[in-house]
Amino acid sequence: MGIALPAIAATTLARLGQLGMRPGQPAKSPAETTVVVAMSGGVDSSCAAALCHAAGYKTIGMTLQLWDYTPASNGGKTKEFGTCCALDDVYDARRVCQTLGIPHYVLNMESAFKSAVIDDFVETYLSGATPIPCVRCNQRIKFKELLEKAKSLGADVLVTGHYVRKDWPNGKAVLRMADDKAKDQTYYLFTTTQEQLDFIDFPLGNLTKPEVRELAKTLGLHVHHKKDSYDICFVPGGDYRAVVKKFAPEAEAPGHIVTEEGTVVGHHEGIIGYTVGQRKGLPGGATEAMYVVEIRPDTREVVIGPRESLGRALFTVKELNWLGPDTESLAVEVKIRAQHTAVPATLNRLENDRAEVVFTAGTEQVSPGQAAVFYTPEGTMLGGGWIEPTYLSSPREQGKPTGKIQVSITE
Repeated sequence: MGIALPAIAATTLARLGQLGMRPGQPAKSPAETTVVVAMSGGVDSSCAAALCHAAGYKTIGMTLQLWDYTPASNGGKTKEFGTCCALDDVYDARRVCQTLGIPHYVLNMESAFKSAVIDDFVETYLSGATPIPCVRCNQRIKFKELLEKAKSLGADVLVTGHYVRKDWPNGKAVLRMADDKAKDQTYYLFTTTQEQLDFIDFPLGNLTKPEVRELAKTLGLHVHHKKDSYDICFVPGGDYRAVVKKFAPEAEAPGHIVTEEGTVVGHHEGIIGYTVGQRKGLPGGATEAMYVVEIRPDTREVVIGPRESLGRALFTVKELNWLGPDTESLAVEVKIRAQHTAVPATLNRLENDRAEVVFTAGTEQVSPGQAAVFYTPEGTMLGGGWIEPTYLSSPREQGKPTGKIQVSITE
């Protein structure tokens, strides 16, 4: 590109010389390698595209249009800053590609997004759990649809702007935490399969956010100062209750607020107004602070109790996606929320892609519907699963261990 890049780009560009390379396959030069970059219109993916282009790859930008932000379909509201994947983000991605002089494609995935992500979001809330729609989007839309389209264009690799690191110890691709732990996004990628991981790469894992912004500015990208997206794209103004009620009016069915002993202490206008761990908006009069400790969708009961009732020594997960060693029981580090500090635990594999997780010391507050993501002490992501309601959590006798897991890695 003829631009003098700052020193922070040296390590990244050196590593970019290996994009698309896989053990046992003939090496290709960047000029012979086609890279499709998943572009959201933000600074991270834009910088990833610019770096790939600067490294000499045949670079193609690709953007998903997932949600219609016109007021008619968005609760009467226009698109707000802090959300993602909207029409102005598509425009920003296209403008970046024009700046770089690379092709840009837009895939309209609104229908698939509604059935694969929004419907799951609504159903999860109706079940009394708290969803993570960004994970479902990565799993069911971005990595699935983008990867298939990239391959159809003859791409050798799909690149994203996530803050994670990919490595090939002993010939097997693994995901590691980003160097900048405050920006690490491995938690949101726990559903990535081994086949997908072999084909996807992440060039920003060794950079910090300020470094990425500085690179974007140096590369002449107009998005270098663009604010990060935090809100869920289809939840205008952060009002998730309105979204759930729009697609499931029955969500407003009233019910009782009860103590753990079953005493009715109040009433509610729908369980979607409550999440496990919530303290605000509960009936007063107790001698100590009370929290939501369980939500029972079948009886529409919101159960409250003292803080210590939130603690769990063990819990179970479903839909376990496992990239770790082929063992039935393993000592791991587990994160039970995106911003949670990983703590030691033992993972025991159960039948039907389930697992039991036993904390090594003390108890932790777990929330049904959230994800439990497992790591080695060195920060390699081993996989993860969805936390099941606490009434399903029980000692290991509830499920028998399965046979060995077929994918293994060595640290």
